Amino acid sequence: MNADATARILTADTLRYAAFTADPAGGNPAGVVLDASGFGDAEMLALAAEVGYSETAFVTRADVVRRRFSVRYFSPLAEVAFCGHATVATAVALADRIGPGELLLDTPAGEIPVTTARDGAGAVARATLTSVATVSRPAEPAEVDAALGALGWGRADLDPELPPHVSFGGVRHLVLAARSRERLGDLDYDFDGLAEVMRRYGWTTLQLVWRETEREFHVRDPFPVGGVVEDPATGAAAAAFGGYLRTLGLVREPASITLRQGEDMGRPSRLLVDVDPDDARVRVSGQAVPIGR
Repeated sequence: MNADATARILTADTLRYAAFTADPAGGNPAGVVLDASGFGDAEMLALAAEVGYSETAFVTRADVVRRRFSVRYFSPLAEVAFCGHATVATAVALADRIGPGELLLDTPAGEIPVTTARDGAGAVARATLTSVATVSRPAEPAEVDAALGALGWGRADLDPELPPHVSFGGVRHLVLAARSRERLGDLDYDFDGLAEVMRRYGWTTLQLVWRETEREFHVRDPFPVGGVVEDPATGAAAAAFGGYLRTLGLVREPASITLRQGEDMGRPSRLLVDVDPDDARVRVSGQAVPIGR
């Protein structure tokens, strides 16, 4: 297929995919516009608000021969530098039209290589993104206290073996580890209060985690700064969390970590996080399926 023919497949229609799931009723929904070359900022923000998902991805430039694409991400309230679940959705949508293989996405956070592959039935359904270099630092006491106050949590609710950090994998997230699954499951926070705290410190989500085993975690991600109470699957936070585990020395050899998210929302998601102690980049894998096809 030549470039002109392939380009005609990329549409300005808004596609809808569920990411990090094989079930359209699970995972995290994302809007995807494969040809947003003529869209302005206000138009993209308005469309993201109309779609109403936590993120909508817009492909603003496409080089289908080199398989390189510029992508921007908008929540219903603001542009976000990077979004993992919308990246997975966009990659699967692109590969579904131009064939599986390697893609390179230019995002406001940097270059994101993505590998796409077919499932056993022959459909393009899986993507693995490689994050920008991750960074993680201990959270300041004032940061932790402000977040706990908005969450309605206390210091006693935290796991002392997993200290609070501010972690980066394209955007920043505060990582807080709950002492129990019950604490993680009982999430009823001050929406406006937490949004103000997150804007003050520049966090995109809170990555709330509970460790079931060394290689399996339950996670929840409040996202009030994007106008969304909670994300059912958050690939950017998953990348940042991989960097968190690497910084703490909890991954001493290449390992795959499973994150279970969205279960408390009725939209179960699975995110596979590959961490190499010798590489600051983190790989996040998951499936994506069209919604409503």
